Amino acid sequence: MVAKKPLILICDDDHSQCEVLEYALNGEGYDTDIVHTGAGALNRIKDNHHDLILLDLKLPDINGLEVLKRIQTLKFPPLAVMISGQGDIHAAVEATKHGAFDFLEKPLDSDRVLVTLRNALDKSRLEKEKEHLLQSMVEQYQMVGKSGPLKKVFMLIDKAARTSSKVLIEGENGTGKELVARAIHHRSSRAYQPFIAVNCAAIPEYLIESELFGHKKGSFTGAVADKPGRFQLADNGTIFLDEIGDMSPMTQAKVLRTLEGGMIEIVGGSEPIAVDIRVIAATNKNLNEEMEKKNFREDLYFRLNVLNIKMPALREREEDIPLLVEYFIEMFSHEYGVRIKQVQSRAMEKLCSYAWPGNVRELKNVVEKMVVLLESHEVHAKDIDKIMHDHMQKALDVRNDLSFKDAKRAFERQYIHNKLVATEWNVTETARSLQIPRTYLHKKINQLKIRHGV
Repeated sequence: MVAKKPLILICDDDHSQCEVLEYALNGEGYDTDIVHTGAGALNRIKDNHHDLILLDLKLPDINGLEVLKRIQTLKFPPLAVMISGQGDIHAAVEATKHGAFDFLEKPLDSDRVLVTLRNALDKSRLEKEKEHLLQSMVEQYQMVGKSGPLKKVFMLIDKAARTSSKVLIEGENGTGKELVARAIHHRSSRAYQPFIAVNCAAIPEYLIESELFGHKKGSFTGAVADKPGRFQLADNGTIFLDEIGDMSPMTQAKVLRTLEGGMIEIVGGSEPIAVDIRVIAATNKNLNEEMEKKNFREDLYFRLNVLNIKMPALREREEDIPLLVEYFIEMFSHEYGVRIKQVQSRAMEKLCSYAWPGNVRELKNVVEKMVVLLESHEVHAKDIDKIMHDHMQKALDVRNDLSFKDAKRAFERQYIHNKLVATEWNVTETARSLQIPRTYLHKKINQLKIRHGV
C-alpha cells in the first residue's frame, strides 16, 4: 500500500510566490493546492483533508490571522505556518499564540520552508500516534455494561475526570476498580501523562517505603543505585494506590504527608522533592470498620475520600453479564485466532444465574476457558455445565480472596442451590432436607438471588 503524500495548501495573493513554493514542494514529494484569498482558503479546507497550510498574513479580503482563527474552530484543523513580511513580525508572533506552528519571513528561503514543513508534519504525526496509543489504552481497559449501577459509576467517572480531586474506589475483588481509575485518568487533562498502579498488598512492608518514595544509593543494604519511587514516576500524572486498606500505619502517615504538602521524602535523601500527582485509591475493605479497629487513619481516609465511587458486584448488575460474555468472547477469539462462538440462550441463562463471587474477573476466566476448550462455535447449556463444574465445587470452599461475609454468602448460595437441584427444585422437599421452615427457604432464595439454572 502506497503511503499518502502530505497535502499542503498554499494561500498567498502573490501568484509568482505560489508557483515557486509549488515547484519546491512538489519536488520534495508533497501534493499542493493553491488559493489566493482567505475566503478561498476557508472554502478549500472544508472540502479537502489538508495536512498543512502555508498562510500569508496579508491577503486581499480577510486578514491571515482571522483565517487562522476560523481554521482552529474546525474539528480537524490542518497545521498552519504563517508567511509574513518584515513589518508583520508582531502579527506573526501573535499568530503562534493562536495555534500557528511557526512563521516564515519574506523573502522565503526554500530550504527553511522545507525544514519547517518537515518539523511541522513530524509533530503532527507524533501527536496522531500518541492519540492512537491513548485510544488503544482506552479500548484495552474498556468497561462494558449498561445497567443502572454501572451507569452511576460512569457518571461519577465523568465528574471525577473534570477535576483533579482525590478519588476513593470501593468494591469487592474482581469488580474492576483499576478500570475505573484508568477511565478517570484517560478522560482527564493528565491523559498523556503517566498512570502508575501500586498494589499496596503485594509489596512487603520493608520495601513499600522505598517502592513508593524511592531511595538513594547506600541508604540501606541492597540499595546499590539510586531508584525513583512510584510517586516520582507518576509526576504530572496519576498514581493508583490499590488495596490502600492493607497499607501499614507507618506508611499511611508518610502518604498523608505527601498528600498534604505535595512533597516526597526519598529514603536516604536530605531534601524533599515536589511532585504534582492525581491520587486515586481503592480498597476491598470496609474502611469505616478499619478505622474503628484503629487499622486505618481517619485523617488519611478523609484526604482520600473526596469523591467516592462504589463498584457494584457482578451479581448486582446481572443484565450486564451477556454483554460482558460477548465482549470477552470477541477479545479472546481475536487473541487466540479462533472463530467467534455463539452462546445459546439456555447457556447464557446459566451464566447469568451463577453468583460470580469472583465478579468480572471470574467471568473473564470462565469465558477464556470457553473460547479455548470448546471445539464447536456454538455454546450450549451442557457445555456451561462442564466448564462451571470446577467453579461450583470451589464455591463450597472458603476462598482466600473473599471476606468472611462474602465467603459465607457464596457458600450459602451454592449449598442451597445444590440442594434445590437434588430435589428437582421442590422447595418443600428442600426445606425438609435443610431442616428449615419453607417460608425461610423462600426468603433465602430471594435474598441470595438463586434462580433455576446453574
